[in-house]
Amino acid sequence: MIKNLLKTPLGRLRIIAFVEGCSFLLLGFTMVLKYKYSMPLPNYIVGMAHGFLFMLYVLLLLQVAYLHRWSITKVFWGFMASLIPFGTFYADKKLFRL
Repeated sequence: MIKNLLKTPLGRLRIIAFVEGCSFLLLGFTMVLKYKYSMPLPNYIVGMAHGFLFMLYVLLLLQVAYLHRWSITKVFWGFMASLIPFGTFYADKKLFRL
């Protein structure tokens, strides 16, 4: 199934949305490690990965929006989904299915 998703821009967006959402949740866990247990390294590593995945998500969102001629409203909600926990999982179910 993943091979099929990798073949299309929308499939790649869905994969990155899932991974970016997981990194966002993991970042919340590493914040606890950083501030409660004085362990900043996991937060640094996950933060860097999350930042890269976020940028990749936004680029893929714009690419798919252009290719599929999505409305500004749909692109807006796709972007907003990346800013709230579990948002990209919701967007995958509601926005990224054709």
